[in-house]
Amino acid sequence: MTALPPNSTIGIVGGGQLGRMSAMAAARLGYRCHILTPEPDSPAQQVSAGVTLGDYEDPAALRDFAAHVDVITFEFENVSAEGLDLLASLKPVHPSPAVLRISQDRIAEKSFLNGIGVPTAPWRPVETFAELEAAVAELGLPAILKTTRLGYDGRGQARLRTPDDLAPAYAALLPRPLVLEGLVDFACEISVVAARGADGGFSAFDTVENRHRDHILDVTLAPARIQDATAESAQAVARRVTDGLGLIGLLATEMFVAADGRVLVNEIAPRPHNSGHWTIDACPASQFELHIRAVAGLKLPAAVRHSDAVMKNLVGPAETALWPTILATPGLIPHLYGKAEARPGRKMGHVTRLFPRGALPGEFGVAASLGVLAGVE
Repeated sequence: MTALPPNSTIGIVGGGQLGRMSAMAAARLGYRCHILTPEPDSPAQQVSAGVTLGDYEDPAALRDFAAHVDVITFEFENVSAEGLDLLASLKPVHPSPAVLRISQDRIAEKSFLNGIGVPTAPWRPVETFAELEAAVAELGLPAILKTTRLGYDGRGQARLRTPDDLAPAYAALLPRPLVLEGLVDFACEISVVAARGADGGFSAFDTVENRHRDHILDVTLAPARIQDATAESAQAVARRVTDGLGLIGLLATEMFVAADGRVLVNEIAPRPHNSGHWTIDACPASQFELHIRAVAGLKLPAAVRHSDAVMKNLVGPAETALWPTILATPGLIPHLYGKAEARPGRKMGHVTRLFPRGALPGEFGVAASLGVLAGVE
């Protein structure tokens, strides 16, 4: 794979904040970005050289988009794999449509992970209500019933606590098949964001701890406060997954640390990830730069951090309303995504707080470092 020369154009499928921050990283490396999105004035469009407004499955829009770019990537998984196939027939696409297909479908994803020897929570595919009853009999309750596709930030899933929950959950979740996941007794949730180049080069950021609120990532602590051996196991899992996929690009591997110390993979995402936003401020090269470098065929730098960090999402109207105070608070590094409407549950931006390497504070210190954002509901 020949490295993309400066002033080339990188096409990004999707117009959200991940595309926005990728485009900003690309500009620093001397590249232009062109966005494909159905949404006018999207966050990524605001900072990019060009945009094609069109549906991800519209052949005419896809062809027009491809004509403006030299290489193509995507910024979220809820795009058309068939559309990506068409794009791949016209220009190089990284990660590949095959990787996208695995990450889009929970059954394909879990089958792939187990097939390369990566452990997950116990799971069963569910096509019919009888299969749901049989799966519950095997895995027990409580459990989580999920759609196989299009679920994120808590959407497309239901927790089953008693047998009475089965019928309403099954009726509410579409389309089928579904997947039932056994509940893991976990100590914490962690993730590793890693890049892999066309030459097989691998670069992974430190393992981080993720804390969620209402199924949406709330805070990321970098590095994770876990045993060194556990952090190293997570790194090894991330390496195995990226190599197994033959990935060219960036991958986030979300994992549970079980109460007995095992590391179990929850999900994979072949694109920049919310739990990697801290790298913009705490690392010489961020996750977005590594994403662009891998897609462009450049050599990958080491994914090192010069600081410890706390990243806090700004979600919905309540936290967005604090923006003037955030801007006036020393030590909080603000990032706003350019979205017009602050809806409940919508990620509007994030802030980062840095600490000297090795000086990440305890719980009270973390809360104090976030100032007005600590404990916002």
